[in-house]
Amino acid sequence: MECPECGGERRTFAVPSELRADVPDRPSSILLCTRCLAFEPVENPDVEPSNFATISDALPDEPDAAAGMVLATALLSSLALYRQHVDALFDRVEAAGVDPLLVLDRLAADPNLDPNFDIESRRRQLLQLRD
Repeated sequence: MECPECGGERRTFAVPSELRADVPDRPSSILLCTRCLAFEPVENPDVEPSNFATISDALPDEPDAAAGMVLATALLSSLALYRQHVDALFDRVEAAGVDPLLVLDRLAADPNLDPNFDIESRRRQLLQLRD
């Protein structure tokens, strides 16, 4: 399925149940563009557990940490609106032993990703807000 934002490939990913409370609308799955990270919640309970790490080599190997990072990064497109969700997801990623700010640096350098926002700018804003 083609992304209406950038023309990239959109795939359905299951949202791990323990992360749903930290995602707007608490979806069981999302339709996510693997290039620009635009997503929309979808209810598709038949979606198999997803490997979010297939989106970028910069993501952690641990599945829930990778899912948390992808979801938090996608929500950075509207940091003012989703700040609480981003903070909660980053807390979960940190609890899994992963530095989310370091992962953001790596995602910003990934040539296969082209989100509609500047990851580095949002990282700086987030760092200021989290201090």
